[in-house]
Amino acid sequence: MKQVLRFFVIFHFSFFIFHSVLAQSSRKAPLTHADTLRGTYGPSRDWWDVLKYNLHVKFNIADSTISGYNHLQFKVLKKGSTLQIDLQEPMILDSVIGYAIGGQSTYNGAKLKFNKDGNAYFISNMESYKPQTINYLTIYYHGKPRIARRPPWDGGLIWKKDKNNNPWVSIACQGLGASVWYPCKDHQQDEPDSAEMHITIPDSLFCVGNGRFRGMISKPDGTAVYDWAVVNPINSYNLIPYIGKYVHFGETYNGEKGKLDMDYWVLDTDLEKAKEQFKDAPRMMKAFEHWFGPYPFYEDGYKLVEAPHLGMEHQSAVAYGNGFKNGYLGRDLSGSGWGLKWDFIIVHESGHEWFANNITSKDIADMWVHEGFTNYSETLFTDYWFGTQAGNEYCIGTRKGISNDIPIIGIYNVNKQGSGDMYPKSGNMLHAIRQVINNDEKFRQILRGLNKTFYHQTVTTKQVEDYISKQSKIDFSKVFDQYLRTTQIPVLEYKVDGYKLSYRYDSCVKGFNLPLKIKFKTEQWIKPTTEWKTLNLYPEGDNSFSVDPNFYIKTKKVD
Repeated sequence: MKQVLRFFVIFHFSFFIFHSVLAQSSRKAPLTHADTLRGTYGPSRDWWDVLKYNLHVKFNIADSTISGYNHLQFKVLKKGSTLQIDLQEPMILDSVIGYAIGGQSTYNGAKLKFNKDGNAYFISNMESYKPQTINYLTIYYHGKPRIARRPPWDGGLIWKKDKNNNPWVSIACQGLGASVWYPCKDHQQDEPDSAEMHITIPDSLFCVGNGRFRGMISKPDGTAVYDWAVVNPINSYNLIPYIGKYVHFGETYNGEKGKLDMDYWVLDTDLEKAKEQFKDAPRMMKAFEHWFGPYPFYEDGYKLVEAPHLGMEHQSAVAYGNGFKNGYLGRDLSGSGWGLKWDFIIVHESGHEWFANNITSKDIADMWVHEGFTNYSETLFTDYWFGTQAGNEYCIGTRKGISNDIPIIGIYNVNKQGSGDMYPKSGNMLHAIRQVINNDEKFRQILRGLNKTFYHQTVTTKQVEDYISKQSKIDFSKVFDQYLRTTQIPVLEYKVDGYKLSYRYDSCVKGFNLPLKIKFKTEQWIKPTTEWKTLNLYPEGDNSFSVDPNFYIKTKKVD
């Protein structure tokens, strides 16, 4: 869950404006060599595929330092000479041990040489790693990682205390990157197929992680090692520990793929509140399995974990910090009233399990694939439980968060996302596409088909766009261009002369062709272009003209 806080009427912030400001300032900042190293999937990354991260990390609560190693399994796809590992300053990479299966025997257990370039480390002399072999690196590191200043928007390590003064520790690092706390291939295009975390903390605390709990080992020094494992592919920024005075409750959900474990981990002081508020979790699951298809990670289960920040879509361990309130910290971001009927963080962050975690954009510039569909999941949740009109009102209400500052699609290959409009504007674009398809069952099958076709995959915007156009048999390419790649709101110019209606599009990309449902005498569809068209209707009746409000466009009456 990312950058969002916007003015309501009297000094209230929602999250769209804050995200937009950050995105705009990020866009204006000069691109650097470090941006290229972080964002490009180049010759030090493209020849090898991460298979597994096996993290062994000790959290030293007293001085906010961590230390440990990542035992990384990878497959060689083709010959390569250098291998890039990312670890952000002030963290320090100590050493790298290589194990080459089918390569030179001297690599088995030998220290490898590397050079540092900012937050990137380049391991040299990798030519002996043979294509199609599976190999290992053990990367040792330590340091005092960046502290999050305003998580989850300005991320890093979160070191807090609960209300009883017990340590409460976690991490939020989307955008910033997982390399803020462990060495990895920090690019969304390549996810490990599985992962393990072995987290050492004081034995008076408990550690919750992604996937399944595999046990705890007590140590004589008053620490304990908590083991968690994920058997599905996972984004590197989603691999997160939660450390605190946690207690557990849970339930079994009868879902589309069978029995799904739904587990809830909260601070011991919040147990009773959570038991009531987390009733929205199975309601979310029912609605989203209907619209999107089966929950993508049955093998790892679903968890909702109380976090020392607002929330984040950490796969199979969704971070929750909404204060056990409906809405967004008790407010309705849509202003429609429907947003107070459910817990925003439970719904939004869990929606990311399908869009962000199951289907992941290869480049952060295409983050609308995560945020646009997940923003629209809020509308679909409302629709499922309260009816289509309620969903429509919620979606239309979110438009107040659209700023049209910069394009939604960011800059490729430099780890730069686009506008915060990727939330409400993308959601309203999808809402318009749904109206044009004009068949909710067909639209539902497209959403389910996306999650099936791109199951556990990384994708580009073009793949998503092409899939929707192909399955709907409607060319939406210019609609995507308009809303994702420009800041212009399409304007429908019109004039009424008796029984004659004339209309055309303005402020749009060449070829923009979004059909519209209108009311002029009767409710009907028109297909505007940038050329004037005329509609003649002679039956008596009201000559007033209006466009269905479910379309995010402007109208302008001209003489």
